[in-house]
Amino acid sequence: MAERKLKIISNPIVNQSLCTIRNKNTDTQGVRLAARKLTRILLYEATKNLPQQDIEIETPIAKCRAKTINPDITIIISPILRAGLIFTDEAVDILPQAAIRHIGMYRDEKTLKPVWYYNKVPMPVDNPKNYYVYITDPMLATGNSLIEAINLYVDKGIPEENICCVCMISSPQGIEAVFNKFPLITLIVAAVDSHLNERGYIVPGMGDAGDRIFNT
Repeated sequence: MAERKLKIISNPIVNQSLCTIRNKNTDTQGVRLAARKLTRILLYEATKNLPQQDIEIETPIAKCRAKTINPDITIIISPILRAGLIFTDEAVDILPQAAIRHIGMYRDEKTLKPVWYYNKVPMPVDNPKNYYVYITDPMLATGNSLIEAINLYVDKGIPEENICCVCMISSPQGIEAVFNKFPLITLIVAAVDSHLNERGYIVPGMGDAGDRIFNT
């Protein structure tokens, strides 16, 4: 069995940002700013898998060899709406060459299953091995939505190894569910919390991420 590629990112900035977004007394602006800071750090870690190539450039002083991201690959940032949008601004700053393909799902509060309402992924894929996909969602709770999103890209022939999921806070149950279905993906998180409650919310978590980020 392949070793799980789960990376839990921790440093003082990550920890402070988590503290801010978890605190019920943090207002929407504070949650949003801390979440954006946190997502940028997670995205930097996620993109370590991008292939690079050496090119020759000329500085104001001399010619030299330098590394750059391979221009022949296709990079996709795929936020799960609505809360996943918090990653988008940071992602396009870091990877302006990336395509943004939104996935719209909400969770049925009774069944805890995802319900589709928007899908911007139907696209031709000419050379699947050259695609690198980053699926973003602040909270990995049951894992059902993330599994549905991953499946969209796997069905197009894109290798699991080229798919990275980026979440701020996760539950052990969600991690287990995702890796049981897709053992070769990479999962980047800032925290693994205790458990899910009877409503499918992460404990201690941060409450409803979409509500707290978008003040709804």
